[in-house]
Amino acid sequence: MNPLPIDPLPIEPLVDPVDAEIVLPGSKSITNRALVCAAHAPGESLLTGVLFSDDTEAMLGCLADLGVGLRIDREARVVEVAGGVDVAGADGAVLDARMSGTTARFVAPMAAASAKTVVLDGAPQLRARPMGDLWAALSELGSVMEELGEPAHLPVHIETPRRQTKAVTVPGNVSSQFLSGLLLSAPAMPRGIEVTLEGPLVSVPYVAMTISVMRAFGAEVEHSDDYHDIRVAPRSYEPGEYHVEPDASAASYFLAATAAHGGRIRLPGLGRNSIQGDTAFAELLERMGANVEFDDFSVELRSRGRLHGISVNMEDISDTAQTLAAVAPFADG
Repeated sequence: MNPLPIDPLPIEPLVDPVDAEIVLPGSKSITNRALVCAAHAPGESLLTGVLFSDDTEAMLGCLADLGVGLRIDREARVVEVAGGVDVAGADGAVLDARMSGTTARFVAPMAAASAKTVVLDGAPQLRARPMGDLWAALSELGSVMEELGEPAHLPVHIETPRRQTKAVTVPGNVSSQFLSGLLLSAPAMPRGIEVTLEGPLVSVPYVAMTISVMRAFGAEVEHSDDYHDIRVAPRSYEPGEYHVEPDASAASYFLAATAAHGGRIRLPGLGRNSIQGDTAFAELLERMGANVEFDDFSVELRSRGRLHGISVNMEDISDTAQTLAAVAPFADG
């Protein structure tokens, strides 16, 4: 059998120091969160800077199947959302999350919040991923979760009565996507939601990101300093315009290459007020010897290519751990 043809991607070594300004694509994590909020908001919302990827395309497909109106301009990176998921004709939909764990974990609470009866499924790879903690939380809130395959996995049939409870307990050490999914749809639930975490929360920056996007759409969210207790009021989201920040995880690659090789790079759109925890990766490179400057609208890194080793806990920015590992051989310790 002949192998499939592969387009070559030549990678040539850098000869001179880096000197560049790079406009990065939008954040996948923010895009999917903003899509959920806009879908729940009754009215027209405009999302700009949207990332179009496998995960966000899966989300767009599920929203369309739930009855959400969408006008998509991929070239301009814009999505217009006619929100309000409680749309006639969407009941009984079969939702395909494809290979997107984020989509599955966000869409299941959406269906529950809008009292839809749906089947949620995905590709074989997604069916293998555990969902039991989310199914348990939705059951605690009043949904009937009928597993159609392996227990605690997709596919699942979701049926939710109009009368729901609001208090739920969630393990803090599971994927933050479970908690984010519950929070994102909480304003659309009849009584809102009161979440109590069991144990410390992992991936705190992603939950903080979720709450930031929710508040941008008018949600009322209260939480303790450690996020152990979170309360979301049953108040409709407000439609509006929302710009998706560039992806901070992708930014780490360009920052790392410049730090290791030397030179200057500026990344517009990721300023000091970014809601993404992965912007902290630039601060790690600064600890290693690079010069990093944030302003309100960008981050700039300068380096002479001379770095030293550090010890760091990557728990809160785990998506950049492999990037730091690639930089580590260039450090002097």
